[in-house]
Amino acid sequence: MAIVEAVAEGGDPHSPGAGDEVTERSAGRGADGFVHLQASGVSLVLDCRGPRLPRVLHWGRPLLRASDADLSALALASLPATVPNSLDTPASVAVVPESATGWFGLPGVLGHRDGRHWSPLFETEHVGVHDRGAGEGGEVAVLASDAGCGLSLELRLDLTAGGVLRMRAVLRNTAPGWYTLDGLVMALPVPAEATELLDFTGRWSRERDPQRRAFSAGAHVRDGRRGRTGSDASFILVAGEKGFGFRSGQVWGVHVGWSGNHRTYAERLPTGDSVVGGGELLQSGEVRLAPGVSYETPWVYAAHGDGLDEMAARFHRLVRSGRGGRRPVIVNTWEAVYFDHDLGRLTALVDAAAEVGAERFVLDDGWFRGRRDDRAGLGDWFVDETRWPEGLHPLVERVRARGMDFGLWVEPEMVNPDSDLARAHPDWIMATECRQPPPVRHQQVLDLRRQEAYDYILERLDTLVREYRIAFLKWDHNRDLVDAGVHEQTRAVYRLMDELRARHPGLEIESCSSGGARVDLGILERTDRVWASDCIDGTERQAIQRWTALLLPPELIGSHVGSARAHTTGRTQSLALRAGTALFGHFGIEWDLTAASGEERAELRRWVQLYKRMRGWLHRGLVVRADHPDPALWLHGIVSADRDQALFSVVAMATGARTQPGRVRIPGLDPHRRYRVRPLAPGDSPGTTAVAPNPWLAEGVVVTGQMLAEVGLSAPPLHPEQLLLLHITKA
Repeated sequence: MAIVEAVAEGGDPHSPGAGDEVTERSAGRGADGFVHLQASGVSLVLDCRGPRLPRVLHWGRPLLRASDADLSALALASLPATVPNSLDTPASVAVVPESATGWFGLPGVLGHRDGRHWSPLFETEHVGVHDRGAGEGGEVAVLASDAGCGLSLELRLDLTAGGVLRMRAVLRNTAPGWYTLDGLVMALPVPAEATELLDFTGRWSRERDPQRRAFSAGAHVRDGRRGRTGSDASFILVAGEKGFGFRSGQVWGVHVGWSGNHRTYAERLPTGDSVVGGGELLQSGEVRLAPGVSYETPWVYAAHGDGLDEMAARFHRLVRSGRGGRRPVIVNTWEAVYFDHDLGRLTALVDAAAEVGAERFVLDDGWFRGRRDDRAGLGDWFVDETRWPEGLHPLVERVRARGMDFGLWVEPEMVNPDSDLARAHPDWIMATECRQPPPVRHQQVLDLRRQEAYDYILERLDTLVREYRIAFLKWDHNRDLVDAGVHEQTRAVYRLMDELRARHPGLEIESCSSGGARVDLGILERTDRVWASDCIDGTERQAIQRWTALLLPPELIGSHVGSARAHTTGRTQSLALRAGTALFGHFGIEWDLTAASGEERAELRRWVQLYKRMRGWLHRGLVVRADHPDPALWLHGIVSADRDQALFSVVAMATGARTQPGRVRIPGLDPHRRYRVRPLAPGDSPGTTAVAPNPWLAEGVVVTGQMLAEVGLSAPPLHPEQLLLLHITKA
């Protein structure tokens, strides 16, 4: 038995260190075939005794340090009875489920060799346990094979220091002849107490829209077939106890870290056995393995928590690992000027950006040859000489002279048919056989599986970054892949980003895809933030950011202050709501500041100063969301790592059902400390329906962390679409 106990939140969870203790053993040794890993309040217990693939005996709340005898007893106690009309030996689901064992759910491996070998049964040959030492989690590597089918299977299960379980499989063809692989998914059992499911759908400008349902018999399958993560992606599939919320109820969530086609699913059999899992969704014939060739799945990530906030905190620690640095205030030109690129107008915008305190200026779409709208120019990644006779140098020099670095918008995976590139190389457009897919946004997909196309894009991006010393690329992807070879295209995009960053180590990249249609941990391995949505309406963004933060910490979620009238919804909103929403992300501005009044720019400057003053601890803190009975009132915030302070936002999303919203509980603080709670400028004076404000608002109030969590504070009756900031500091 190997046991790793971990409580630390730091460290690199991605690979064992040079000094790791390595325990290797063959499976099938009685009690010695059990593995118990613990990390940050999570236990994973595996039965690796063989000869079958490992099965999970427990994944969830931590178990006490258990002996071999304890784990052997747990395995025995987990075996079900034999009931009428069932297998003589009840089936148990492995990490890669197998039909041959009597599992009647989705098989882990779908494939065949010319109509044969479609139901492999793997025998475990070797189990290796990497013990990272106290506080660092552990890793299990399994080698198995099916000699009759001519396949080998390698499994890697990694319980990170923060309590996230990562799983990956490698399937190799070990026999003569081709093997066609149609799918490989990994799964984890969840207990009968998980009776509800939460996942997400959405559309352009309304990404990550939650949906809940009962977890009943049958399969809830979410397939993403858009060639990218998708605005309607399941995002995270969560199984949980009845009525689970942000602060209560056990939850078990899975996420597929892949930016192409993917599958997540939850399945409950009539036996009561239940799993959640996922993997890449392969198109028929997309992956055929020659003798000796292997296929590697993307990472499947899984996290348990008591409430969604604890699950999210585990993901946040994983994503933050190895990242650091200040998140600069961005000004992006898109909603300010769209395609109207004029040096004089943009120079004035640069000056206005510097006036309010911006630190990065990003020139969006419209700078390259032939680009006057979205109908032409994609693929021609040369600065338009008719608009920019001196190149971008005059603008970039002005940006740097005003103390900002420079960023640029690109969409390198796409091509307009009306472009020099498409006319010179029509064969570089991704097509199936002799037909092209229907256009979207007047564009097609550039086939980066072709080495010539890949080399051209890499050279163009490399040249631009080098010539203009670009600090940041807004990397867009504005259409679904229809009738396309997605698997190799996704791998090519990953290689392209990796190579570009290797050439330019300081370069930051944003994942943008029609807004928030490419948000996953595969793309986040090579990018520095995501654009959560093209909608920056404050009310819509409150919801989008609320749910995006189930996976990503706030500093990786780009959030911009737009103009008073939102471009995507037509709503008119206060600057406090717009800026107070952006404050809880990677703060930016997407607004024609030259048209803003002096009073608006002065107020915006105060918000920028607040962000700069607090981002150091906000971007390392714990995200907290309260479960309030009135759906019209939301409360969320961030508690500093040392729990010395917190910043919370009370938001009226709509008109409340009652004249008084009642108390709002503020969880996440040290229950034994006293804290002072007071409104924080410039988010301290929202519109309310009150004749007289709540008495405590005037001077603040000092209460214990326990009182805040268990009793709460009387909330002000806010007008809809109003926001109040609360700063909580140790008294």
